Amino acid sequence: MVYLCILLFGILSAAVSISLFSAGTVYADEAHSAYASSSEMGTQKEIVKYGMTPISGEFLADGSWEIEVESSSSFFNIHSCELIVEDGSMEAKLTMETYSYPLLYLGTAEEAAAADASDYIEYEEIDDWYVFTVPVKALNMPIDCAAFSKKKEKWYNRQILFDASTLSEEALNSLELPDYDLIEDGLEALEPETGSVADSEQNSIAQDNFSVPAEIDLADGRYSINVALTGGSGRASVSTPTLLIVEDGKAYAELLWSSSHYDWMQVGGVIYENEAEEGANSLFTIPISAFDSVIPVIADTTAMGDPVAIEYSLTFYEESIGDEGLIPQVAAKKVVIFAIVIIVGGFFLNLYVKKRRKV
Repeated sequence: MVYLCILLFGILSAAVSISLFSAGTVYADEAHSAYASSSEMGTQKEIVKYGMTPISGEFLADGSWEIEVESSSSFFNIHSCELIVEDGSMEAKLTMETYSYPLLYLGTAEEAAAADASDYIEYEEIDDWYVFTVPVKALNMPIDCAAFSKKKEKWYNRQILFDASTLSEEALNSLELPDYDLIEDGLEALEPETGSVADSEQNSIAQDNFSVPAEIDLADGRYSINVALTGGSGRASVSTPTLLIVEDGKAYAELLWSSSHYDWMQVGGVIYENEAEEGANSLFTIPISAFDSVIPVIADTTAMGDPVAIEYSLTFYEESIGDEGLIPQVAAKKVVIFAIVIIVGGFFLNLYVKKRRKV
């Protein structure tokens, strides 16, 4: 009888497992299993300032400190924040400007939809404000923070950043931080100023010049050249040295980005599409309008859901021009080809030796 019960239990368990599997993914909390698509997210802004590096709690003084928090969405504003530091650990009390979000989750909206309800962060109502207490891994670093909309009953992707430069000197514990706003002002100074109609026309002409490839005294072919990228949040980069292509005495560059999320670039008012295969790092062939000079470009990224056009600057250094083999990806291909030749050669050599032994 005992064995019969065990057998029946096993059959029932298997049947339940099969039915759950056939029904698709079963979330731990069905009431919160929907999340918004990228088209529903709204415009997301870049929240990392150029030059920012993550700062952990070990560098800060213990205590309770006021800190400003940047949000990627205008629909998810933080009214105020209290940062609590103790023995290198940090947590924050976020006071929200809205009552639209009863739940938060540290992660993406998709992850929140699949998470257990115990992982959700609930608000505490204090003086008619929604206050969320969240752990903080580091300051000056974008943190994924999904918010559940009470009205839409969906999770929305958001990012928040705790700006260390807004802490008091006492909280910073003698830690000196650069003036990020001053750095960004300096980068903006590189951009053409807007003014009269005549000024606008001159700027338009100048922008058009960036789309015209510079002439170069080299035979047509493929070379390497060092390139520097500035602008944006400082997290993205392009491979250097990069490929220099000379056609009809004109210079072009093949830029390989560190991300697969860039879908187009704009140089001198001309749009260039991503040439990479799906899932591979973004690749663009653009004209090099000048050497050893700053070339302003715009690159559009979908890393945050909605497309965001970000301003960058490129500088190509003429003295660094060298052989194509200096490019990392080209050198890597040569190593792979060499390895294949060795393996194939070894295979046939092994066959030859075996035949000689039989003779």
